[in-house]
Amino acid sequence: MAARKSGTRKYGKAASKSVKRAMHKRKAGTLKSGKGRHPKVKSREQAIAIGLSEAREAGAKVPRKRSSKKSSTRKSTGRKSAAKKGGRKRATARRK
Repeated sequence: MAARKSGTRKYGKAASKSVKRAMHKRKAGTLKSGKGRHPKVKSREQAIAIGLSEAREAGAKVPRKRSSKKSSTRKSTGRKSAAKKGGRKRATARRK
């Protein structure tokens, strides 16, 4: 884990302001999850995510989103490595 310098902020002031505004809108019942006919946001986590994404679009100091690898790509690589070793072919040959 990389150590941060003391005194550096992970999120900027503009980011915290946009999250604060989103939380107030959620409490008032006017925060929506997108443009158009989307339902109102009720969860706290979703309100925070909306505030951070708006701050990101505005150019505020916000860390990048965590990117998750697709599970299908992991499964396909596992199959390829097993096929290279030839482990599956030997196992089926032993059963007969």
